[in-house]
Amino acid sequence: MDLDSVADELYGLPPERFVEARGRRAAAARKAGDRALAGRITTLRRPTLSAWASNLLVRSEPDRAAELLRLGEGLRQAARELDRDRMRELGNRRNRLVGALSRHVGELAGEAGRPLGETTLREVESTLQAVLADSGAAQEWATGRLARPLTPPVGFTGAAVAGAARRPAPAAAPDDAAGPAAGRDDGGGTLPAAPAKRTPKEPRGGRSAAEPRRERPGKEQRGRTARKGRGDERLREQARARRDAEAADRLADGLEDELRRAESEREDAGTRLKQAKEAAAALATEVAEAQERLRALRERLDEAEAGVDPARAALEAARERVTEARRTAGQARRRARTAAELADRLTADS
Repeated sequence: MDLDSVADELYGLPPERFVEARGRRAAAARKAGDRALAGRITTLRRPTLSAWASNLLVRSEPDRAAELLRLGEGLRQAARELDRDRMRELGNRRNRLVGALSRHVGELAGEAGRPLGETTLREVESTLQAVLADSGAAQEWATGRLARPLTPPVGFTGAAVAGAARRPAPAAAPDDAAGPAAGRDDGGGTLPAAPAKRTPKEPRGGRSAAEPRRERPGKEQRGRTARKGRGDERLREQARARRDAEAADRLADGLEDELRRAESEREDAGTRLKQAKEAAAALATEVAEAQERLRALRERLDEAEAGVDPARAALEAARERVTEARRTAGQARRRARTAAELADRLTADS
């Protein structure tokens, strides 16, 4: 048994069975003398429902999971190379694939007896988006051992990728000519958001005829700022919700551990109580048998005591008979001697 095989087993289980199975595996490792492995097993986090469902796709549909991973690699490469045609093509494929896989994950979870709600499905979709955007997230998801849903980089949405593909490339400014686009990761890790347009410089020397038309871009900018503010607020709310969910999960994990320990202690106490009752019943049987043997011995003692006096009388009578027999025998011996002496005298006289 090693950590890799245990983790692979545990993250294939429904979340409600995770903690109990983790406790059994840790106990088995301790019993085998590998306390270090037992400690590492106990650090494995119980997956949320959306993480378990995302793992389910990797485990049950490896071909479709591989398709998503390949699409993510293509998207990130197109973004690094600023290949807008390729980004547009892959972005359209991405929208279709993420939607189809999200629905399929819901179907898989339903078939497994764990239907997913709207919030959970959104977390699944967020995880799939993160897999497309970030190579590290893709590697983590491909293990099939997620404990929490993944979150794509800020600004990485289907609309953002499609918009970046449709937007014409801005003219290079002197300070942009030598460096990469803003937000781009030349290391190939995270898919960047689209570069922002550069605002043309205001001409010198008074207002031009076209100057009054700047009012509309100002309104549009304010609208974009407001929308961005609302989007940022939604992101903050989502982050707070995720933190609250993680805290709730940690609390649930702790409570489940305590419940499992309490149930184990209750089972042990029940076993000890049963053993004590069985021992008490066996002892009661032994006491009853001992009391029966004692009663029988007392009866025999009473019978023996009742026969003592007759035996004593018989013994005394026997002793008297012996004494009388001895006296009679003595008399007989004396008479025999007298007769013998008389016979000797008679013989001598004749």
